[in-house]
Amino acid sequence: MSFFSQNLRNQNVMIFHQRDRTADELLQQINRIGCSFKTVWPIPDKLTEKVDFIFVDMVDNSAHKLKPLLQRAEDGGPAIIAIIGYENPSVLDGIFEMGAHAVLTKPLRATGVMSSMLMARRYWAEQNRFNLELGKLKLRIDNLQKVNDAKFILMRHHGINDKEAYAIIRKQAMSKRVSTIEIAQAIINADGILSNLGSPGQD
Repeated sequence: MSFFSQNLRNQNVMIFHQRDRTADELLQQINRIGCSFKTVWPIPDKLTEKVDFIFVDMVDNSAHKLKPLLQRAEDGGPAIIAIIGYENPSVLDGIFEMGAHAVLTKPLRATGVMSSMLMARRYWAEQNRFNLELGKLKLRIDNLQKVNDAKFILMRHHGINDKEAYAIIRKQAMSKRVSTIEIAQAIINADGILSNLGSPGQD
């Protein structure tokens, strides 16, 4: 049994759907799975509690209402499962707009709810892992750029080469027991201050 299957019973589910036959069938299946759940309609402005899954009925402008709510969610937000009664361009655009991780079609059946939750959770986990790795990569690139900018400043002011400039940064970092990134940022900040002091028209 996978990690997602083992932990499914511990998940909190929010259902954005007006009470009708579809909602009742969904509640029955989620209750059978063993998840804690809550139904809300219409879609609220914010989440007031921890939610692992959101089932949302794709009617009217559901995607437009749900998107701001998801943007304010922490820790990657919940996995989203869209419920649709038909397929047309506007419904499909809404699914993509809110970033749904799985789709259920009406009428709901006894099978399909658990599968959609497992697939949505797996897709959600992969997406969060990708975003985390992308964030780390962006930070690494930013840090490399800072060091390069600091080296260029030292090279320009002292007439030294790339290796000598980096050696200075590294030596200062070791001496002050901080990272080379912090030293690089300090050099960039100091250069900015000095440049402003030397600019015409500055007090």
